[in-house]
Amino acid sequence: MFFSIIIPLYNRPQEIKELLESLTRQTYGQFEVLVIEDGSVKDAKDIVAGFAGQLDIHYYFKPNEGQGFSRNFGFERARGDYFIIFDSDCLIPENYLEVVNHRLQTDYLDAYGGPDDAHVSFTDMQKAISYSMTSPFTTGGIRGNKKGIGQFHPRSFNMGVSRQVWEKVGGFIITRLGEDIEYSIRIHTAGFKIGLIPEAKVYHKRRTSYEQFYKQLHFFGRARINIYKFFPSELKLVHFFPAVFTLGLIFTVIANLLGWGIAVLGNVVLALFTLLIFFHSWYKNKSLKVAFLSVGAAFIQLVAYGLGFMQDFWKRVIFKTS
Repeated sequence: MFFSIIIPLYNRPQEIKELLESLTRQTYGQFEVLVIEDGSVKDAKDIVAGFAGQLDIHYYFKPNEGQGFSRNFGFERARGDYFIIFDSDCLIPENYLEVVNHRLQTDYLDAYGGPDDAHVSFTDMQKAISYSMTSPFTTGGIRGNKKGIGQFHPRSFNMGVSRQVWEKVGGFIITRLGEDIEYSIRIHTAGFKIGLIPEAKVYHKRRTSYEQFYKQLHFFGRARINIYKFFPSELKLVHFFPAVFTLGLIFTVIANLLGWGIAVLGNVVLALFTLLIFFHSWYKNKSLKVAFLSVGAAFIQLVAYGLGFMQDFWKRVIFKTS
């Protein structure tokens, strides 16, 4: 199996260097790498050129259109039997391609997704955000989990599709706001077999501050409504949880300020949630600092997603504006 690894890139030269360095250590060597520079001001042309002797690598610069259409640009130029897409802020374990190739040879998938994790070299903040994004108490553990809720949708930080999928389904039709989930749904609808490869994990750096994390999750909340506009049946009850949590948090704060007795119930629920996050993260990460930071990350994740979700639900579903 020959793989084409496609990486959209926008103003992240240092990240692509670390990603490419991890690809030089792959134990399976049948692959090419396509770096699609999406109109960056800080381009990585020279950095990518430095790997010419170590990887079968190709660099392209195109006008800025967003990550979805940049991946399509790569699909059109890829030579592989199978296309793999990574985000530029990932590090790839050395046995990744070997694991994927073995799975495709023994139990073929037309498209797959893999989980993400935090690398030991990541900062405490990155580890806390990684915990929050994969915790059963925030996402329900649906990212990269065998027991996920409903149909499995690969995410574009770690996703593969066969050439046959590309030829029949095409590529991304939206470039942002949930483009990977929309693409996964079309692949399912076309009758292709999609699955999770649990061992095909990547180390995903996430954001480096609460502020950056808030902006990202607010965007994700809005993206869920964008997916709903294409596929109304894909909006599940679980997707409303962050909005409910956010409204409950706001109500509890107001109730405390006004001295309402019902505030006690809200305080108890929030205290229990805080303790669950803290001790579970401490157990998982073996770090008190990461555990403390995880509490903040969990609240930011739910509130940011909830506010973004409610913003676009109100605007695009209730008032039906674009």
